[in-house]
Amino acid sequence: MSSITIGLILIGVLFVLVLMGMRIAVALMAVAFAGVWIIRGNFDLSMRLMSIAAYNGVANYLFATIPLFVLMGHLVSISNVGKDTFDVAEALLRRLLGGLGIATVAANTIFAAVTGVSIASAAVFTKVAVPEMTRHGYRPSFSAGTVAGSSVLGMLIPPSLLLIIYGVLAEQSIGRMFIAGLVPGALLAGGFVLWIMLVAKFAPGFVFTQEYLIRKNEDHPLPPAMPTGEILRKLTPIIVLVLFVLGGLYSGFFTPTEAGGVGAFAALVIALLRRSLNLGKWWQVLTQTGSISVGILALLVAAGFYSQMLAVAGIPSAIGTFVQNSGFGAMGFLVVYVILVLLLGMILDSSSILLIVVPIAAPIAERLGFDLIQFGIITVIAVEVGLLTPPFGISIFTVHSTLADGRTSLESIFAGALPYVGVMLGVLTLVAVFPGLVIG
Repeated sequence: MSSITIGLILIGVLFVLVLMGMRIAVALMAVAFAGVWIIRGNFDLSMRLMSIAAYNGVANYLFATIPLFVLMGHLVSISNVGKDTFDVAEALLRRLLGGLGIATVAANTIFAAVTGVSIASAAVFTKVAVPEMTRHGYRPSFSAGTVAGSSVLGMLIPPSLLLIIYGVLAEQSIGRMFIAGLVPGALLAGGFVLWIMLVAKFAPGFVFTQEYLIRKNEDHPLPPAMPTGEILRKLTPIIVLVLFVLGGLYSGFFTPTEAGGVGAFAALVIALLRRSLNLGKWWQVLTQTGSISVGILALLVAAGFYSQMLAVAGIPSAIGTFVQNSGFGAMGFLVVYVILVLLLGMILDSSSILLIVVPIAAPIAERLGFDLIQFGIITVIAVEVGLLTPPFGISIFTVHSTLADGRTSLESIFAGALPYVGVMLGVLTLVAVFPGLVIG
């Protein structure tokens, strides 16, 4: 049996193990260890490669970006920065048709620039935006679907954990990945806003309850405008964080790791000044940050070992040669790849998909002439779709579990988020067709 055949069988075994419920890091490590041992017939070589992967994982300076940005996101979440951002967006946009939906997208866009985690955005704005939208006559499914749909911006607008993971796996600059996500992220947010405005204008029954549509022509006094001083007070913390993190990063003054450190420190200062951090919450933030960071680092170490096994088996080279000789061409490969990622998004979480497919696909994409920065943005958008599609749909489940009111079904939230999937696929197509949109 050839090494390529063994490698392909082991990839199949990996999928089976993950679907059976085995931890993705354990499955990657076990498959990689077995693969090198079987292909080379050398147990010591497997042990050596595994130790090298573990050492490289811990010693890599870029890995420090993960716990720092996770810490910053947790500190921002407990400081009520998300609620303040939504309050300001609501005050500024409430006169527009569908204004609260637009405010949710706007607040999520700004919040994404300081968290980088979709689940955090989904949890925060489910508590803040959904009750406010339903109180003003928005359908619960639309309200929850809008929160879930716009929460995915946290995985594309920098700083994003998925962009960091892809950058490490594909050996691309984290700073360039962050910069590359800016324009597609803005396009995604703009597409969401355009969708809300169009559907509120031409299909209001999808957005508003029947009771609201019956009484919408009645005179309802608007609440007093928010004073300028209060707007500045509520926005100052997030503006400071964005200037520190993204301003320092894009100006070249900070490396990604330094930007994470400065952002985490600034978020800590904000939490202390707002008196939202006591010893109990501080311990909770530290334990959650440690749990998430160690989990991701373990995944990346395992993925590094898995990449070495694939190289030993010759899988990327063999698949690249097959694609070139099959007549698919670069765009044919990209279409098949995106479809595969979308299908995987229905059964696996985002990190698992990246860990499994990027070590295989990135070398092939580079060989076919793709810019790996552009390829990374396409990959992350395709992976993000899985956050909103059944049966996995982790953003949908986060919104549903946070609501916990029993009145909004899981199915209705999936239906409310479905149009946002269409917008994401549209932006993905634009990025694929017009590489200039990626400015990394």
